[in-house]
Amino acid sequence: MSAGVETATIGFAPDEIDQSANTRDVFYKWVVVVDQGLPAGRAVNAAVCVAGATTQRTTGLLGEDATDADGSAHPGLPWIGCTVLGAPSQRLTDIRRQAVAQPGVAVVDMPTQAQHTRVYDDYLFAVGTSRGADLSYSAISLFGPRRIVDKLVKGLSLLP
Repeated sequence: MSAGVETATIGFAPDEIDQSANTRDVFYKWVVVVDQGLPAGRAVNAAVCVAGATTQRTTGLLGEDATDADGSAHPGLPWIGCTVLGAPSQRLTDIRRQAVAQPGVAVVDMPTQAQHTRVYDDYLFAVGTSRGADLSYSAISLFGPRRIVDKLVKGLSLLP
């Protein structure tokens, strides 16, 4: 893992997973905030990318696989749900800055450079030669205590 990348995981211990719970009653909350100015395809791409990375940095997020009446398996989905919100570009940057300062909040971001390169090494170079304060984001994913996440995204609406 690269220097500076947070690799600690947060999430549910096995005895805290309650797939029968209402998502609003669960201690943790997961939201993805996307730059509302992106075209639909780029917005979906950004949301999917940060969601995929979030599942690697959290524990107990995915529920059990489902089996339909014909016996076909369907991979487990996030049992606590995931809300996808939209925000102006600058608000994304502000939310990320505030979120990384919060203990117990997993923050996964997608710098805009990711959607302007087709080679991952080029993305790494583009981010690596940019100051953190100069980065902007296509999307961020936040997973953490509900009260903290709610405060960070207060006033945002669902991505249309």
